This record gives sequence, structure tokens and C-alpha cells, in this order.
Amino acid sequence: MSIVLPDSVTAAEGEGGLPVLRVATALVTGEVYLHGAHVTAWTPAGAEPVLWVSSSARFAAGEAIRGGVPICFPWFGTGREPGLAPPPHGFARLAPWRLVAAEEHDGGAVTLTLELTDADAADVPAAQDWPHAFTATYAVTFGRELTLALTVENTGEGEISFEEALHTYLAVADARTTTVQGLDGATYLDKAAGGGPELVTQRGDVTFTAETDRVYDSTGTAVVVDESGGRRIGIEKEGSANTVVWNPWVDKAAAMPDYGDDEWPSMVCVETANALDAAIALAPGERHTMTARYAVTR
Repeated sequence: MSIVLPDSVTAAEGEGGLPVLRVATALVTGEVYLHGAHVTAWTPAGAEPVLWVSSSARFAAGEAIRGGVPICFPWFGTGREPGLAPPPHGFARLAPWRLVAAEEHDGGAVTLTLELTDADAADVPAAQDWPHAFTATYAVTFGRELTLALTVENTGEGEISFEEALHTYLAVADARTTTVQGLDGATYLDKAAGGGPELVTQRGDVTFTAETDRVYDSTGTAVVVDESGGRRIGIEKEGSANTVVWNPWVDKAAAMPDYGDDEWPSMVCVETANALDAAIALAPGERHTMTARYAVTR
């Protein structure tokens, strides 16, 4: 199917020769790679870039792009089932997604809709270890707000269960002076080095003073307060039971080959997710949508 692109959308060859779609209107600029349906840029007019991408990110088939908004599906981390460890966070972010619609709305926002099926992912490593029929549809709306809506439909004959996350990397001036509001009183699993299996209760705002890797039980809105950068990034969501907060800090950053050793102060991840005990189960023919909306204020 040939998609007619509006004038505000350009199909191009991106980093590493990967196909990319670029959006440019008076309202916003943005970018999404078909590889992994990976959003790598969103900048409302008059604002600084909101999404962070590592200077060491790898743009290549078989590699996950470090930064932007990777899609974690159908498992989160190493997965809940034996044998699902490679690749981390599932195969969707390594798979070739297809553009199925592109629309510019009145007012200058643009929606790009991409699709992935089990057949599309058949040649991706580890996809064979999750042998279920599905269709994933991803609607990305670039505007003054960034709206991401991931819908998964069970197109098979048996029940499927999966985890999912929009692993959003947000650009901040300094993680050490950044806080996350909206999670006070929520319980979380601490997955950082030294964390244990017991749930911990958040007291006050989240701060970053060491490696941070937490899966919160939270359905509400979070706000990233970038004090040094002088802005706030709000994250509203629907269809999500978890909020994940992550920063690798010094040692883990140095251990990742696709992440610059000194880049950790310039980003924080606040992820919209359904993971661990909040995994989604769908009967044949059922579908589930998880939505995240991002907005920048001063």
C-alpha cells in the first residue's frame, strides 16, 4: 500500500542508512525511524529538544537505538518467562515497522501511524521464542504535545500475555538537580544495584543521587522538573499501570558501549509501562491501548 505523505512529512535515509520520517510544521519538528517505530526527536516550536539520544547510539539493523522512545514489547527487561532474555526489552524495537497512515491536522499537528505484525517480526532474533499472532499499531502525533498510542490486538486463537513500555529518554540540563513529581506514596520495585525484592514506598519527589531503576505502581500523571534547564515536562497516560524511572549514573553508563561515559547527567527516563505483575492478557480478538502524552511548560 502506497501512502501519500502530506507536505509536512518527508521520507529520507537517516543515520546508518535506516529509513526515517521527518515532520516539520510551524508548530513542531519531529522524527521517527521505521526501525523499531523509534521516535528520535520531538521539538515544539520555540523549545529546546525534549527527547535525548546518545552521541554513541547505534543506527543499524539488529541494534536498538539508545535514546528517544524505544518500544519495549512483548517483554520488559529480560522477560517473565525462561528463554526470553535476548534481546532485552523484546523484539519490537528491532523490527521493521510499516507506515500505514500519515495525516496533518488543522492547527499543524501531524499523526504518523505505523504497524507491526508477527509476520513482520518473523526474522527478528527471539521473535520465534514468542510464537503468538498479533498486530501492533502505533499512532505518533507530533504537535505542541507529543502523543504516543500503542495498540496491541490478539489475532491468534489462544490467549496472549505481554509486557510493554514506552522507554522515553527525556533531555534535562542536569539529572542531579532534576526531580520527578507525582509518585509520592507509590510503591516501587528497586531494580538498581543493591535493590531487593521488597516493594518500597516513595516519600516525596523522586531525586537522582545514584543509579536509579524503579518500577512504580502508578497510573497517574508524572512531572519532570528540570530545575537547571528551567522547564517542566508533564507525562499523562492511559492504559498503563506502571511508571518506570531510570538513570544509569556513572558506572553503568561507562559499561554500555552505545552510551557516552559522561552523558548520564543529561537525561532521565520516565517510562509508561505495563510490566511484571501488571502484564496485559488478551483473549483472541481483544485489543489493548496504552497512551502517553508529553507537554513542556516553563
